[in-house]
Amino acid sequence: MRIDVQLAKRKMSVGEFAERVGITPANVAVLKNGRAKAVRFSTLEAMCRVLDCQPGDLLEWVPDESEVEDQAGALRP
Repeated sequence: MRIDVQLAKRKMSVGEFAERVGITPANVAVLKNGRAKAVRFSTLEAMCRVLDCQPGDLLEWVPDESEVEDQAGALRP
């Protein structure tokens, strides 16, 4: 999650963001640190509404270390 980037662009605090989205600051931390296993579409919608952005501005896919190792191993002769 790239919440920090969007918050910095808008000069918005985590507390203000959490309040406006309707989640706790602790849950914002879970999202920011990549520890969340899932995000409800309604929460994602609220985050986008508050930050005036698209989901792609908040989400970024990064492969797991094991996936990178598997891919590297598959490329070796």
